[in-house]
Amino acid sequence: MTRHVRGVILDIDGTLVNSNDAHARAWVQALAHFDIYVPYTVVRRSIGMGGDNLLPAIANVAADSPLGKRVSEYRSAIFQQQFLPQLTAFPKTRELLARMRDSGLSLCVASSAQQAEIEPLLRLAKVQDLLEGASSSSDAQHSKPDPDIVQAALRRLDLDPERVLMLGDTPYDIEAARRAGLGTIALRCGGRSDQDLAQAIAIYDDPADLLEHFASSPLA
Repeated sequence: MTRHVRGVILDIDGTLVNSNDAHARAWVQALAHFDIYVPYTVVRRSIGMGGDNLLPAIANVAADSPLGKRVSEYRSAIFQQQFLPQLTAFPKTRELLARMRDSGLSLCVASSAQQAEIEPLLRLAKVQDLLEGASSSSDAQHSKPDPDIVQAALRRLDLDPERVLMLGDTPYDIEAARRAGLGTIALRCGGRSDQDLAQAIAIYDDPADLLEHFASSPLA
């Protein structure tokens, strides 16, 4: 499979941008605003899912219920106003994606984030011009670890799954990719352990590490 890679589907949060902790804090604050108290450590391990899967998992709240919608809207406001201005891309993120493009790979984002949050994150990483497009939770019925968003990105790339790899940082990325027929290159910079990422075909520290070892990676 990896000898014929023609495209890469990219996660953003925790993969390109150092934002996983911020997302977790925003969820904790939003839930507490509605008198739902979930420990940060519990929320943090669920980051990488979209709200449709995260809210039932950590708070037993249906995302499409009136309460779930209020919590999600409040969380989005907190994230964009309080945390987004402080975020940074991981070092060498743009350089890595440019190397991928120079190698003939087509790139598309597949994120469980809302579309309104994806655009500023991509601007932060300075990679918009390197992408074929971006699929968000708005493009899928279910978010990661369901495969819907990855499948939407595959349609944008118009490539067979065996010609595409996922780049992500959570077991939810790996599971969503697997269910869509893709292997995953995992990065540790999202805060997950090698045990959490054990189903990936390769693991690197961060974009800079993958760039440094690009020639020997599954992308070469």
